[in-house]
Amino acid sequence: MSPVIELRDVTRSFPGPPEVQALKGVNLRVDAGDYLSIVGPSGSGKSTMLNLLGLLDRPTVGEYRLAGALTGGLTEDQRAALRAQLLGFVFQSFHLMSRRTVLENVSLPMLYSGTPRGRRDELARAAIERVGLGHRIGFLPGVLSGGERQRVAVARAIVTRPRVLLADEPTGNLDQVTTGEIMALFEELNADGLTLIVITHDAGVARRAGRTIRIADGRLSELVSA
Repeated sequence: MSPVIELRDVTRSFPGPPEVQALKGVNLRVDAGDYLSIVGPSGSGKSTMLNLLGLLDRPTVGEYRLAGALTGGLTEDQRAALRAQLLGFVFQSFHLMSRRTVLENVSLPMLYSGTPRGRRDELARAAIERVGLGHRIGFLPGVLSGGERQRVAVARAIVTRPRVLLADEPTGNLDQVTTGEIMALFEELNADGLTLIVITHDAGVARRAGRTIRIADGRLSELVSA
């Protein structure tokens, strides 16, 4: 079976002087249904890795295949279409539109994914129910708790039924109890078959993943569970 994500000898350099290599000869394979965390200190290359995986940046050297598609030669429009079709994103700061209801926020990605207008409301409601917020569907983000806002962000990320969910410090703004609730939700989604990649500095969050990848000085190493 082909991997859903494959990086081969990927290096990402930024011009200087001096030139900075944020990623150095990275190799990574992620199969469908994997759940992995990427951990590392500030400046280790986590953000660069996220940008590459999310098709927001390109390798300087090496190959990135997403669902078998070689992405290096794609135009920006082709990359945007592939991103909308295959990837979902969850961020630390939620990035919800404050004057839009929960339903409207969750519906937004479908404007860019080609979902027929008649299906958007149905799919958005189903995603909101999936994250346990059916009772908040008409609320504005400002009256929701931090955990509820992150659940809205998760619903927005999964509404287009992506193959991979990329979560960047998804619990960074949450307390310990709410962190546990959000991670339990991620685990439920992964159990349903969603491939999950969580970028985090939180060791407790990282340990919940099936695989843990450490990034340091732009190089990856996989941590083996005891």
